[in-house]
Amino acid sequence: MPVTKLEKRLFKALVEDTTTSGGLSEAQVKREPANFLRHAVSLSMNKVADGLIDPKLVLSWLLAHLGASSFFVGLLVPIREAGALLPQLFTAPRVQAMRRRKWAWVAGSIGQGAAAAGIVLVALTLSAEAAGALICAFLAVLAVARSVCSVSYSDVLGKTVGQSRRGAATGTATSLGAGAVVLFALLLMSGLVERAVLVVVAIGLAALLWLAAGLVFSTLWEEPVPGEKRSATFAQLKILFHDPQLRRFIWARGLLTSTALAPPYIVLLGAQAGQGTFDRLGALVLASSIASFLSSWVWGRLADSSSRRVLMFSGMLGGLALGAAIVLDLAGATQMIWVLPLVLFVLMIAYHGVRQGRVIYLVDMAPKHNRATYTAVSNTMIGIVLLGSGVFGALASLAGAKATLLIFACMAFASIIVTKGLEDIDG
Repeated sequence: MPVTKLEKRLFKALVEDTTTSGGLSEAQVKREPANFLRHAVSLSMNKVADGLIDPKLVLSWLLAHLGASSFFVGLLVPIREAGALLPQLFTAPRVQAMRRRKWAWVAGSIGQGAAAAGIVLVALTLSAEAAGALICAFLAVLAVARSVCSVSYSDVLGKTVGQSRRGAATGTATSLGAGAVVLFALLLMSGLVERAVLVVVAIGLAALLWLAAGLVFSTLWEEPVPGEKRSATFAQLKILFHDPQLRRFIWARGLLTSTALAPPYIVLLGAQAGQGTFDRLGALVLASSIASFLSSWVWGRLADSSSRRVLMFSGMLGGLALGAAIVLDLAGATQMIWVLPLVLFVLMIAYHGVRQGRVIYLVDMAPKHNRATYTAVSNTMIGIVLLGSGVFGALASLAGAKATLLIFACMAFASIIVTKGLEDIDG
């Protein structure tokens, strides 16, 4: 795969340091500019598709529109989050046995596209409980396919992009993807297209984008390696006993899930203050996508310098945003239409910092030959945390949204202390 002059220029424009190998082999160094751009393009498509089918906002609105019960709406986020993480303990050994692991990501991307197409078909033909049940089923398929992408991506990124340039690759992709989702949000707010039609078309576009992302990723040049012998599924958990840094990283990441779990309770504050959310889909998507667009590239570059500090800053910012939500609600300010969107905007900046920081820290921390296992074990443990959060959230909500947000704020602040104890892996 020859590298063109344009690819070299773009590569130098997007990264700061192009002089070091970054831990790559000689063959991979020669092809890094082209691989870097393929990562950015395919991951951008993936991020756009994620935004167009966001279970917290878009699919929740779609199920409500189709007349599905709140039972199915409540299942969407747990299915999506835990379903994308828990299977990785089983898929990691199979990924490690592959000579070229990019094909696992390609298969997962195609699987997500097929599942999204199934959701479109259900939305066009069914309603009420039947639609709710089948959309949840297709979302489960999408989540499992996503788990294959997740467990393979860290390994492929580590093999094809140098250590000091990985955050730039993922941050650039996330910002590009968020920019496209901003356009979707503006269309939702404009009223130019009927909202139900626009949502279904968006999910159909997500399906096509996942298929295209798989095609682009398949052209990435990955040096073949001898497939590793499959280890027993649960034997992978032994690394938790041998690597204290991994255990601390999982504790920190578990506490930082507060930035992902809190948004529904911020929306609940708005509902309690008399603000309806059913007609505010565009504003919610816009707040989330602008936060991603403005912050992800910056977080990515900072993560190349110190992903540990990115996690610490994100925990602090998330805790401050959640604390502000509580104080503003007690002061009666949440009745003003701009207050909670602003809080959500700041929280989403923290959330994207967590996502950037944890990916880069794990890739840099894990041994080269064992990245897939480290990713799988870490994600499986967080999947268990997220499943437990469903029960926790239900119990905590009995005390009210403010009490739940207070707990999440304490988790975010506690993550700073835990993260500070991690080794600072300088990119």
